[in-house]
Amino acid sequence: MNQTTAGSRLSPALAGALCMVTAGAVFALVNISVQWLAMKHGMNAGSIAFWQYLLALVAALPWVVRQGLSSLRTHHAGWHVLRVLLAAAGVQFWVLGLAHVPVWQAIALVMTSPFFVIAGAGLFLGETVGRTRWLAVLTGFAGGMIILAPWSERFDVAAIWPLLAAAFWAGSTLVMKRLTGEEEADRVTLHLLLLLTPINALVASFQGFALPPDGAWPLVLMTGMLTVLAQYMLARAYERADASYLQPFDHLKLPMNVFLGFIVFGWMPDGSMWPGAAIVVAASVWIMHEERA
Repeated sequence: MNQTTAGSRLSPALAGALCMVTAGAVFALVNISVQWLAMKHGMNAGSIAFWQYLLALVAALPWVVRQGLSSLRTHHAGWHVLRVLLAAAGVQFWVLGLAHVPVWQAIALVMTSPFFVIAGAGLFLGETVGRTRWLAVLTGFAGGMIILAPWSERFDVAAIWPLLAAAFWAGSTLVMKRLTGEEEADRVTLHLLLLLTPINALVASFQGFALPPDGAWPLVLMTGMLTVLAQYMLARAYERADASYLQPFDHLKLPMNVFLGFIVFGWMPDGSMWPGAAIVVAASVWIMHEERA
């Protein structure tokens, strides 16, 4: 894989990694905000997701005005719709998970998403995924099962939601990688927001649509603005580097979310998270080492 471009200040690999780390940091702030809205303000998952992405769309509209309607043109409408359907399912499962389990557990479980991505990159995108990477994928899933601990008496079925979010987001990531190979990242991000908002509205209507409480509006507004920034940085990352290469950098979101969860909610991970997360991270480092070999 060619990771350099003559005359550019940063190689595509480094630029992609920096965009991925930035996206992870912004998403950590979004996660804590969503969890606060659910646990402290009592908002249901459907309503949170709707307002989050509606306000993200509003934040992106000035760009549309500047660029004109030509910014919405695409020759890949079907792929955009598929990506958004997968993303919408992931968003709903993710917000539902954040409403019930500590952020450290949710993040540790959603860390299995890169392994779904790597497997899918080989099966559907034609990227090279050798025997070593497949072994790393299986190792990563084993670490996820240690974190989930379905055999434990402390197992909470709500912990399944972040795992399902990981699977659906992996599918969305694979479609996004295909799209960013032919369209600009800002256009890919805009179509996500345009199509995701009505889907979230439909889901919210079934769950009991609700306006944010008066004291929650500033947090909801901030969440929407941070969401569009995070989604844009994520698209830029996949625009610059291969999906399988970027995944280890995505795991830096774990310490970010653990730190914020402790600061805001006072949560500390239990014993099963550390060995499970260590296995997941080790598998990611293994993949990164093989990428550079």
